[in-house]
Amino acid sequence: MRFLAVGATNTLVGYLVFSAFTLWVFTDVYLGYLLSLALSYVVGITLAFVLYRRFVFVVHGHVVRDFIRFVSVYLVAIGINVAALPLLVEVLLVPPLLAQLIILLITTLLSFFGHKKFSFRRSERTS
Repeated sequence: MRFLAVGATNTLVGYLVFSAFTLWVFTDVYLGYLLSLALSYVVGITLAFVLYRRFVFVVHGHVVRDFIRFVSVYLVAIGINVAALPLLVEVLLVPPLLAQLIILLITTLLSFFGHKKFSFRRSERTS
């Protein structure tokens, strides 16, 4: 439940940042939605790391190691996003905001398992 609550909060904030940049900042920029995507990931990763670490996986210590692992999980999500978003928008003609929403559903599931099994994993020795 905590993952869902934090994930929903983080997803909403990231999507709102993406939407704001797409609708109001990069409106006349070719592939501006990709710039919006990059900025929304910076905000989203920062917020998510703090919230997941504090409220979902409740771990202490190893902040730098956890952050590097956390970002590496998000790099997979970013890779999927950067490949899928132009495909949906440019080829399938899905509006950018709807395309991003579809992709978020997929990458959220992948992120949960990545963070649970890798980012915040603790062995008995490092608990």
